[in-house]
Amino acid sequence: MTHSSNIPRPEYPRPQWVRSAWANLNGQWQFEIDHGKSGKDRGLADPGYELSGTITVPFCPESKLSGVEYKDFMAAVWYKRAFTVPEDWAGGRILLHFGAVDYAAEIWVNGTVAGSHRGGYTPFSFDITSHVVPGSNVITVYAEDDVRSGRQPRGKQSGLYHSHGCDYTRTTGIWQTVWLEHVPKAYMASMKLVGDPDNACVHLEIAVEGSAAGERLAASAYFDGRLVGEAGAIVSGPSVKLTVPLSEIHLWEAGNGRLYDLALSLTDQGRASDSVQSYFGLRTLRLDGMAFRINGKSVFQRLVLDQGFYPDGIYTAPSDEDLRRDIELSMELGFNGARLHEKIFEPRFLYWADRLGYLVWGEHANWGLDITTTEAVSHFLPEWLEGVERDFNHPALIGWCPFNETWDKDGTKQHNDVLRIVYEVTKRMDPTRPVIDTSGNFHVVTDIFDIHDYDQNPETFRQKFEPMKDGGEVYNTFPNRQTYGGQPYFVSEYGGIWWNPDQKDGKAWGYGERPASEEEFLARYEGLTSTLLDHPMMFGFCYTQLYDVEQEVNGLYTYERKAKFDPEAIRRINSRKAAIED
Repeated sequence: MTHSSNIPRPEYPRPQWVRSAWANLNGQWQFEIDHGKSGKDRGLADPGYELSGTITVPFCPESKLSGVEYKDFMAAVWYKRAFTVPEDWAGGRILLHFGAVDYAAEIWVNGTVAGSHRGGYTPFSFDITSHVVPGSNVITVYAEDDVRSGRQPRGKQSGLYHSHGCDYTRTTGIWQTVWLEHVPKAYMASMKLVGDPDNACVHLEIAVEGSAAGERLAASAYFDGRLVGEAGAIVSGPSVKLTVPLSEIHLWEAGNGRLYDLALSLTDQGRASDSVQSYFGLRTLRLDGMAFRINGKSVFQRLVLDQGFYPDGIYTAPSDEDLRRDIELSMELGFNGARLHEKIFEPRFLYWADRLGYLVWGEHANWGLDITTTEAVSHFLPEWLEGVERDFNHPALIGWCPFNETWDKDGTKQHNDVLRIVYEVTKRMDPTRPVIDTSGNFHVVTDIFDIHDYDQNPETFRQKFEPMKDGGEVYNTFPNRQTYGGQPYFVSEYGGIWWNPDQKDGKAWGYGERPASEEEFLARYEGLTSTLLDHPMMFGFCYTQLYDVEQEVNGLYTYERKAKFDPEAIRRINSRKAAIED
């Protein structure tokens, strides 16, 4: 199906599960803010009700690109638009997909409820076949959002009216692509994939919807256009497992995203009924003493903190090219990966990470969620597991970190069982990757022990980690709250050096004292970074941060992605061989 170039974010939104029959619903929608959450009573869900304004989807109403740019709190919002089902979609099923809607969404098609979803960062879809009619149809979306409730993860969205410190402009409602998809009555719904280079194969588990018993599911793998593996199986239930042997082994690694293409088909009596295009990478991950090994090699993780914010789009990148460019900007500075911080990033970002060979850690937007009682599990775990399932197949994703800095709330400590339960369930869902229970503090059960330290003095920073070199005491930022148990160790937030000579509004925020000159900045950066590179017990670092976000001005680029320093100067420091590196 053709897609107009004037549709915002026109690219296919789910690169690891691609079908040809789809329709992008981004663009102009009707829109209305519902401060009193009274819209249902007032009939806004009625397909004939005209909302009072317009908005450009998929950009949130707080953003400039949405055309609304309303920055105050919104208790609820409404969206509405008409669509026509293509004539060649007769037969089969029609699915309505949402990349992400913040936070609790309810969807109507032609005035009838199609379904609901809770969680602001993960995708959902509904089979709307029975709801649509020939000709014009109407989708209505209602979303509630309350970042101050303590009952939903908000990430870096400000709980105050203004942005402040390291909290920024909020995102309400739709912020990722909305699209329609046509599938057969029996179709492949999802896939879980594990690459196995040591045994020259890839293992697939494919979920099938509808009555497909007796049909044949076939998988073909290609590398650089060459057929390198085939396998098939007869469908006998709701999922099919098969292993595809590979005649060529090309490893995915940092800086070199060697990817295989994967073609899947479902056939009934020799007639193709469903087909999907995907891809995969082959690599292994293993913790070995203090080393983090990728494909058996100790790879020092030169990570940078990426917040996933954009001046005009807030949570939503203006274009697919902007997603790719953020990774390229990071790699130009000598970083080989990022912590995707306090946000589940959109699939297109992970696609470019896969393509470019860029290491990423998956993290949820836990800030704002009250985790002082076990009730938090019900508000956190379902959405987190949706994120783990969505991103499982990305070779670029090398670890999970569900929580970040789980601070006390009004003097009440975190409920340790919340972290323990989430850690254990994540490990059950994905035994192939390490899991950090909570980055920085306060660890309960974790595969990796990480700390955050924003000491701006390179010498005192270095002294903290000296005893570790000879088997001495391991530096622990909160020894009264967490216990080091011999795990691999790294500093997953450091630096945050405040540098904003061009910012004049007085609202700037950063860590520590600002350097007096660019030379002083670079000397401090080199001193802090060299401490971690040269330490034989460190498997990586994560510098705060890649670019400024609003008032937080400790980025290596401005918010507009303009370099503050000669990229080669940063690259020279970052790229030096690390002590633990093979």
